[in-house]
Amino acid sequence: MLRALRTAATGMFAQELMVDTISNNLANINTTGFKKSKVEFQDLLYQNQRSIGAANVQGVNIPTEIQIGHGTQPVSVQKMFFQGDIAQTDNPLDIAIDGNGFFQVIRNDGTFGYTRDGSFKISGDGRIVTSDGLVLEPEITIPQDAQEIHISLDGVVSVRTAGDVAPVEIGRIELVRFMNPAGLESIGGNIYLPTAASGEPITGTPGTENFGTLRQGFLEMSNVQVVEEMVNLIVAQRAYEINSRAIRTSDEMLNIAGNLRR
Repeated sequence: MLRALRTAATGMFAQELMVDTISNNLANINTTGFKKSKVEFQDLLYQNQRSIGAANVQGVNIPTEIQIGHGTQPVSVQKMFFQGDIAQTDNPLDIAIDGNGFFQVIRNDGTFGYTRDGSFKISGDGRIVTSDGLVLEPEITIPQDAQEIHISLDGVVSVRTAGDVAPVEIGRIELVRFMNPAGLESIGGNIYLPTAASGEPITGTPGTENFGTLRQGFLEMSNVQVVEEMVNLIVAQRAYEINSRAIRTSDEMLNIAGNLRR
């Protein structure tokens, strides 16, 4: 009975993590460039009470075994980096990545961070920055007298001023990709950091070498699917209830065993 109590408890702990993850996904349904998370589980250690293939008294090998599992445990909460919907905003500094890649920004400590959030702004000194003031790398400075900003599919940034007939190129936006994006570390603020699991950052031009293209005036929305998350939430709730019933059943059986002398 005690084994059943502990086994069912692992199932309840697992479903708590599942609900926590789903809640975070749903909370970020409107977060620009957000990537949903998926929980993965694996079974725990098994206890063998009779091994398969052992010979019985007649010398015949036993075709089956008696093996009892000890529950489940979470092994991964993986970010799913498939493309989110692209919404039109008509803001010239809103840039969506259509395909693979991340924008590279300079964090406050001088290190690089990576994001799919393309809702950029112009700082007081004319540099293109994120909503948190992180500077886009490579740095691009917009002239004070710029009247129009043009960003091509391959990342060329051009501006037209009052005295210009045609736009003048002032820089190029580069993208960064990783061998294993799921290995990136999320630190909040729509920023990811590289790890040993993600591999080294690979810099390239949008539209080439497995990099996506840039879409000016658009934003990539969250890739969370509400219906899918709600179904998963129902499944997790039912699994939690079933495991709690297993605990109650085990407790009732222990109570019965404890009252046998009465």
